[in-house]
Amino acid sequence: MDLLKRSTYFYDLPQELIAQTPSEKRDRSRLLRLDKTSGKTEHKTFCDIIDHLKAGDCLVINDTRVIPARLFGTAEGRNGEIETVLLSRVEGAEGEVWKCLTRPGKKTKIGQRIIYSEELSGVVTEILEGGLRVIRFEYSGVFTEILDRIGLMPLPPYITEKLADKSRYQTVYAKTDGSAAAPTAGLHFTPELLKQAEEKGVEIVRVLLHVGLGTFRPVKEDDLKNHVMHAEYIKVTEEAADRINAAHARGGRVIAVGTTSVRTLESATDDNGIVHAYEGETSIFIHPGVKFKCVDAMITNFHLPESTLIMLVCAFAGYENTMNAYNEAVEKKYRFFSFGDAMFIE
Repeated sequence: MDLLKRSTYFYDLPQELIAQTPSEKRDRSRLLRLDKTSGKTEHKTFCDIIDHLKAGDCLVINDTRVIPARLFGTAEGRNGEIETVLLSRVEGAEGEVWKCLTRPGKKTKIGQRIIYSEELSGVVTEILEGGLRVIRFEYSGVFTEILDRIGLMPLPPYITEKLADKSRYQTVYAKTDGSAAAPTAGLHFTPELLKQAEEKGVEIVRVLLHVGLGTFRPVKEDDLKNHVMHAEYIKVTEEAADRINAAHARGGRVIAVGTTSVRTLESATDDNGIVHAYEGETSIFIHPGVKFKCVDAMITNFHLPESTLIMLVCAFAGYENTMNAYNEAVEKKYRFFSFGDAMFIE
């Protein structure tokens, strides 16, 4: 079996198992626990995660906040609707200048103004590789408040139902605006569950990774060595690094909530297992053959076939363990993807 071949990571998923809406209560989704040493599985409810967290453990969460980054407007002087999805701020630019995805692209040439509302418009200033547009936004008021009023959540393409409550595509600990998609493993936590963890002696540490839409882009190269990973902004503070290193020093486990936290931690950790403060971009691609330097356990959702995310899980838990667990989840009709159920791998 070739673990550097994309098709190795395919599995059959019935369409009806793709969750279209969040579970009624965040912490009442299902939880599949996987022992990565033995390959054994258990079937639980997410709130049972508290039974598997130990005093001295360090739970690492990604506190990025999804912005309602999907806007609909009209191109000035033209007919027809323009969809714009804000992906990432242009670093160092004055004002609100963003790299964006626009549809249809042929209507958004350099210099084109797009009118979104009476208080918000934008001008295309540059066309980037891959067809992305740089848009300088002009507005009256507070930019983030305008987005909250008129923007929609940029849900993944496999979710076709409208989201009734925007807050359900945010973690309860979301803090820093900037993501085009939610770090979905964290959607299962409630404030009460986090409080229980702290009362049990679990340390909760925040890191940051702004999720880009590249996370949903399929791997097109059949040879993984040729796949170019998208870059995403991450930040690990000095305090966070110190607390994570202290957890390892005292014999505690570092438990990453979501693949975004895994990628952040592994990007900021040296070959001796020491986490360092870091702010910048990461394009780390974790697949079987890549050694983990920091993460001891992880909480994650069920991911798309042939995606970089299922490859990361296979690298952590082992290919056979992972694919057996996924097939078991399909058999037991777990809910898959962003609004779906969770796994705890330890």
